[in-house]
Amino acid sequence: MTLLRFDQVACLRGGRLLFEGLSFALEPGSALLVTGPNGCGKSSLMRVAAGLLPAAAGRVQSSAAALADDSLALDRELPLRRALLFWAKLDDGEGRLDAAMGDFGLAHLAEVPVRMLSTGQARRARLARVAAAGAPLWLLDEPLNGLDAAGGELLGTAIARHRQGGGAVLAASHLDLPGGPWQRLELA
Repeated sequence: MTLLRFDQVACLRGGRLLFEGLSFALEPGSALLVTGPNGCGKSSLMRVAAGLLPAAAGRVQSSAAALADDSLALDRELPLRRALLFWAKLDDGEGRLDAAMGDFGLAHLAEVPVRMLSTGQARRARLARVAAAGAPLWLLDEPLNGLDAAGGELLGTAIARHRQGGGAVLAASHLDLPGGPWQRLELA
């Protein structure tokens, strides 16, 4: 069962062709790391995979996916657990929320308003939102941004567990990511 397939996909942004003829498939347990210079289309590729940006050409087939990008997507005034619970309920992930918060070292921050979180804590909250969703496909755009070494280790452990459970990960990053091994795709 393929969790994500790109067949000859092209992406246009602002009238500029970012990539074309892109083909790959992610099976359960696989991980693909997309690399390349700024502006080459890594984040746009993630948005196409998430269904938030249409492909200019080609075909994209995707199972249910959860995206972690630069957008926090949490109510800044709510305590962290309540803010995450909003998304968890939408994804039938209420039963996975506490485990996801624990996996990313956030349990002790459950009652802290989101606006009071540090950059790294907010990044881990985004990742916990993805983990709680229970989606078989994780889309991670620059997931190490804002994380310290401990946060990177937590991410690696979560990625490895997700893959061992039959999930797949598509990630875009300038850095090598934990939780590998990773297949690589270089965008020019």
